[in-house]
Amino acid sequence: MPDRSTAEGCESAPTATVPRGPSGLAAVLGWRPSRRLGRLAAQGLVLALVTGGTSAFAVMHKAVTVDVDGTSIAVSAFGRTVDDVLAGAGIAVGERDLVAPGRTAAIDDGGQIVVRHGRQITVELDGEDRTVWTTGLTVGEAIGDLGVRADDARVSASRSDALGRGVLRVSTLKTVHLAVDGQVIDGVTSAPTVREALKEIGLVLSDGDQVSVPLAATAVDGLVVLVTRAAQGSGTASEVMPFTEREVDDPSVAAGTRTVTKAGKAGERQITFATGTLGGAEVSRTVVAEVVLRAPVEQVVTVGTMVVPSAPTVTPGSAQAIGKELAAARGWGDDQFACLVELWNHESHWNVSAANASSGAYGIPQALPGSKMASVAADWQTNPATQITWGLGYIAGRYGTPCGAWQSFSAKGWY
Repeated sequence: MPDRSTAEGCESAPTATVPRGPSGLAAVLGWRPSRRLGRLAAQGLVLALVTGGTSAFAVMHKAVTVDVDGTSIAVSAFGRTVDDVLAGAGIAVGERDLVAPGRTAAIDDGGQIVVRHGRQITVELDGEDRTVWTTGLTVGEAIGDLGVRADDARVSASRSDALGRGVLRVSTLKTVHLAVDGQVIDGVTSAPTVREALKEIGLVLSDGDQVSVPLAATAVDGLVVLVTRAAQGSGTASEVMPFTEREVDDPSVAAGTRTVTKAGKAGERQITFATGTLGGAEVSRTVVAEVVLRAPVEQVVTVGTMVVPSAPTVTPGSAQAIGKELAAARGWGDDQFACLVELWNHESHWNVSAANASSGAYGIPQALPGSKMASVAADWQTNPATQITWGLGYIAGRYGTPCGAWQSFSAKGWY
């Protein structure tokens, strides 16, 4: 049967609520904490947390020296790594920059960090322009970044100079082949130009020597330079000296007529000269002395200036027609015939029987005496051909040409 005392709510011993308290020795002794003591314990816990946090904070703070591109900077920052310190100090670095120790490395208080910022520079390497990145501060450091052996290179600036913004010229060690004096010389040089390379190799150029490559050209590895030597010499030679010509105006000769009255003759001289040869061939000749062996003779030309009247139209079979034909047979053209017409118009009007009663002159040419014309033919008194033939002979012997006779007549009134 069920316990009735329980089922029917019979009164039982009361159940007490036991508060939690200290355990161990305190529980045995029956110790219970007071409210004041509880507060002290809580304060102690907070103090312990604060003390621990302050210690950790102190460990994170760093005072370090940062060398930025050669300038030292004292930096006070927080962080465990180099990157933390640089970021805290506001020093930006990129992938082309150099940082030592590495960016992820731990840094101690009092430590040192080196930062070299990369930059682009223009380098003329053996005559070719290149754009390269470098973290070097000096010319020497920049050359090292090029992978060029500093001992074998020639640089346009001192290796200890600070790296500037201008073009850096670098000439590396190279072999230049010289073909000179029948042999080939393989010269090793770091000179930047052909001129300096030849000098460094020891080749001395003389005046007039020629090279196959411009001396100002860039010297490159494997360059072949052909040197052609120049030489000096001397010699003598005879030369013809041309004569000069002088013109003399002659008013007794028809204008436009040129007659050589004194023939010119060429002279001769001997010259001494200096020669320049290049590769065995003469390339220059300079006269250093000359001696005249025979002086040239001047040529004199008489130039007619007389204005000749126009040649008239002659009637066939007339005396003038005969005169024109006979004058042409002597080589006299229309200009001379025109002078002849004017001359004998004034003397006789070309009349075969014209006679000068006072002087005795007769015929077309007014021969004095008329009997002189008998030297040509006995019919001198009536034949115009006989008279004209004699008259042309007289003019040729005394005046040279009809125009010469006409000029004399114009000046004196007779011929």
